[in-house]
Amino acid sequence: MSSSRPFKVGVTIHPQQCTIQELRDAWRRVDDLGVDSIWFWDHFFPLYGNPNGNHFECWSLLAAAAIDTRAPQIGPMVTCIGYRNPDLLATIAATVDQLSGGRLVFGLGAGWFERDYREYGYEFGETRDRVRLLKEALPRIRSRIQKLRPGPAGPMPILIAGRGERVMLRLVAEHAQMWNAIGSAEEYARKSAVLDEWCRKVGRDPREIERTANVGGLSPRAVDEWLQAGLQHFVLRVAHPFDTKDVARLLKVRDS
Repeated sequence: MSSSRPFKVGVTIHPQQCTIQELRDAWRRVDDLGVDSIWFWDHFFPLYGNPNGNHFECWSLLAAAAIDTRAPQIGPMVTCIGYRNPDLLATIAATVDQLSGGRLVFGLGAGWFERDYREYGYEFGETRDRVRLLKEALPRIRSRIQKLRPGPAGPMPILIAGRGERVMLRLVAEHAQMWNAIGSAEEYARKSAVLDEWCRKVGRDPREIERTANVGGLSPRAVDEWLQAGLQHFVLRVAHPFDTKDVARLLKVRDS
């Protein structure tokens, strides 16, 4: 396993099928291990297991973790643009950033989990409708952040998660400082090249956008494959009962 290229290690803690105390224990434990980032997904119901099991709200957890952790970055992986007014979302994010001392990454996505929309009264529509909503919200979010007092405490980089080559990756090039995607290392490398091309078209230096991905089951060979694909920030999934062995193993490689 090669660690000749520096990389970061983050953790998405799944806020479902557990108690709030178990969640707090989990984020404190990964924080003590020395992760670079701690994330929660933004849903209202479990994504697997008992569909009506325990589930906790993303931004409330981030506010708590903001004052309970020291990890360099915390954030939503990712917040769904359709669940909150964009100006309100910017205000929530800036407040959490203040609580964290300037460590928040503002992770954004178009959304996909139909049950969240249906049960909470949001319009689900087609994929293109949700992507259009994100496209329209991004300028509003950036404008609102400029107007807020006191505003964010730190740089509050925008992370956009998505793989769509015609619209999503262009939005990343236009608005984001970080990009996240899921899939194979091979597919990631190809999407990353598309993002580089969008950066050239809109006048961005591709190196300004940190490459992150949600990954799992990392063998030594897989770590090398992801690094060769251009990944800079591994984000591991940690689910109840919140076993952190894989996280500790990858952190050893990061630090070797």
